[in-house]
Amino acid sequence: MTSIQRLLANLCDGWFQLPRRFPPALLDDMTAAIADGEPTHLGEVRFALESRLSPLAVLAGLDASTRARQVFGQLGVWDTEHNCGVLIYVLMSEHHIEIVADRGIAQRVKAEEWTAICAAMQDNFAAGQWRAGALHGITQVHALLAKHFPSHGKARPDELPDRPVLL
Repeated sequence: MTSIQRLLANLCDGWFQLPRRFPPALLDDMTAAIADGEPTHLGEVRFALESRLSPLAVLAGLDASTRARQVFGQLGVWDTEHNCGVLIYVLMSEHHIEIVADRGIAQRVKAEEWTAICAAMQDNFAAGQWRAGALHGITQVHALLAKHFPSHGKARPDELPDRPVLL
């Protein structure tokens, strides 16, 4: 996408209407899915939805990947006991989904696995299946974390909020 296309998408694209695409009931379901999956692994999952970037940010060259890393830091996803926090970031206006994993996870999970989750979510979202896409993404992230960082049934504190963040 060129800078002009990105600028227009962030100004005009209708896909970014967060309340319509992610109503409170869906956010509740996403919160429950995150909370239900976390006991199966040592990781922490956060989900952030951003409707669009400011025109100045786009013109300055801020892209979705960089923004996802910024949000990862802002939300403290990096600050978990086992260095295994994961952020699912969706930039609605640019139809971009990014998964950012902490250093403990990045050593064990291949980038292609995250890309596959993002692609499946993208396909669902493009078909208007917002609930299915979001819940599928959360479920798949939990599955990867359970595979590489199983909890072995040990109770642990919930280090980060489970509720998706609307930016």
